[in-house]
Amino acid sequence: MLKPRIILLTCLLGTVGIALAREAEAPAEKEVKATRVESAATNSSAEAATNAAPASAARRGGGFNRPIVLGPDDKPAFDDPPAGFNVKRENIPHGKLEMIEYDSKTVGTRRRMQVYTPPGYAREKKYPVLYLLHGIGGDETEWERFCTPDVVLDNLTADGKAVRMILVMPNGRAQKADRAGGNVFASAPAFANFERDLLDDVIPAIESRYSASTNREARALAGLSMGGGQSLNFGLPHLDTFAWIGGFSSAPNTKAPAELIPDPAEAKARLKLLWLSCGNKDGLISISQRFHSYLKEKGVPHVWHVDGNAHDAKHWSNNLYLLAQRIFR
Repeated sequence: MLKPRIILLTCLLGTVGIALAREAEAPAEKEVKATRVESAATNSSAEAATNAAPASAARRGGGFNRPIVLGPDDKPAFDDPPAGFNVKRENIPHGKLEMIEYDSKTVGTRRRMQVYTPPGYAREKKYPVLYLLHGIGGDETEWERFCTPDVVLDNLTADGKAVRMILVMPNGRAQKADRAGGNVFASAPAFANFERDLLDDVIPAIESRYSASTNREARALAGLSMGGGQSLNFGLPHLDTFAWIGGFSSAPNTKAPAELIPDPAEAKARLKLLWLSCGNKDGLISISQRFHSYLKEKGVPHVWHVDGNAHDAKHWSNNLYLLAQRIFR
């Protein structure tokens, strides 16, 4: 049997460096679990380099073997969704999910994104828009593969629990070769570059092609892992564009809290909802804990929801279900 060989991969995600190790010859299915330490203190050394994680886990954005220190605030704000919340129901109206292309001046090519329009969509009515971002190993199809957000929104709409909205799932890797593959961390600069693609190309394309409201209070931005960091990094500096912002288990590309919200008074006045979530088994929880602590200190209202999951699809799906009911109201 080959002895596992540890290789250190170092990359720069936004302004935050990450050291990520993997076992090059270890079985791909092997899981590395984070060490969990119960404490009332918050882990202030959250930005330390991660320990060994399998390549398969790294591609998912999980497997980060950081110590987990839970404080008194780190608990659920809501109950878990009911069973079957993302299972298609045949006896209700359904929206439309389609793949479209748009011209990206930022990247210099045509790019793809998935767009959902709600049941009863009509051109004569204006709809709010949720822009939903994927993780570092995903693309515009990732959310649909593990969560089926169109089904979640159909079910919530039928139950009267969510506003009818347009959902946009773009590719957050703003480069010409935008497919995930190989060393996904090498695309870190393209994830930062997506800020301009989102603001200058994606949103104008949606608002010219669909009956989308152009009011900032009718735009929401949320994402998972790398996409959670993007949502915070791009949304909070642009409160003239977004009023509803969510980060689900945000990754180390997330900027420092004081950089994200340099003016707490402005954030309090302009944000309709700021949502932070993470699982209590997620080795990246310290990133969101640090931001929650800053917001609490500065008196900025926000949701801090810590459930019993890890850095995984269940946490992200559950939080989409919970967030979707609380935006645009």
